[in-house]
Amino acid sequence: MDRAPTTTELEAAAFRRLRDHLRERTDVQNIDLMNLAGFCRNCLSNWYAEASAEAGRPIGKEEAREIVYGMPYDEWRARHQREASAEAQATFDASKPHD
Repeated sequence: MDRAPTTTELEAAAFRRLRDHLRERTDVQNIDLMNLAGFCRNCLSNWYAEASAEAGRPIGKEEAREIVYGMPYDEWRARHQREASAEAQATFDASKPHD
């Protein structure tokens, strides 16, 4: 008899799909994600590391980034990251919370 997937299993599947989608869309820069959605690949990897720590299985920042990026962060940056346009940087700066 088949069992229905749990909420956690469904959420995990959705996370994996988002992770894989972001790995494939290397043309979309983190600053673009931040400007449009308020989060980026680095945010996602930070959330992963925080969840891991809360579960009692802490991992480091670089390991979490490799899980999200699919390769070491420095390698991804060298292959795919480009300089942000002045417009993208201005949008990012304007959207930051001010103290």
